[in-house]
Amino acid sequence: MSLVLASGSRARQALLANAGVAFDIVLAAIDERAAEQPLLDAGASPDDIALALAMIKASSVSENRGGDLVIGADQVLDLDVERLTKPADMEAARRQLLRLSGRTHVLHSAVATARTGEILWQHVETARLTMRRIEPAEIGRYLAEAGPAVLTSVGAYQVEGPGIRLFERIDGDYFAILGLPLLPLLAFLRSEGAIE
Repeated sequence: MSLVLASGSRARQALLANAGVAFDIVLAAIDERAAEQPLLDAGASPDDIALALAMIKASSVSENRGGDLVIGADQVLDLDVERLTKPADMEAARRQLLRLSGRTHVLHSAVATARTGEILWQHVETARLTMRRIEPAEIGRYLAEAGPAVLTSVGAYQVEGPGIRLFERIDGDYFAILGLPLLPLLAFLRSEGAIE
């Protein structure tokens, strides 16, 4: 049995690799916006949407991986019940950071595992992040420094890099903020005998 990560996220890949976990990478071929639309229409909560997307990714990849154990993950950013997604371009990132400035948002980070299309385990971690008040010129400097990597994050920031300077308070699990509730996942993998 192999472990498979159904994510192209470099942060998730680094978290698993740094934990000494061997895994393959297979991207889930799903349209996330189309997959979440029925959930949005039904009024699903942000944490339920994150979990559903993680489960869809894990189960869809696992259908073609025999007995391999597939890990799917997703994050949803909730700003006063409005869901924010990855910015499409640097201008969208600038507008998003202006909206987050001086406010607290909630980040729901979900992980699920599947084998042959069946979900075996799931978990959601929630963190609260308070961004300090940031002037537009400072946001421009931050985006110039951080570069296009901000477009890979739902908040247009990465706390493992210069994005940490944007915050005044963070309450929650660091690994979950990076995109993967790592400690609960490792506990599950140990219980399955997938790692020692």
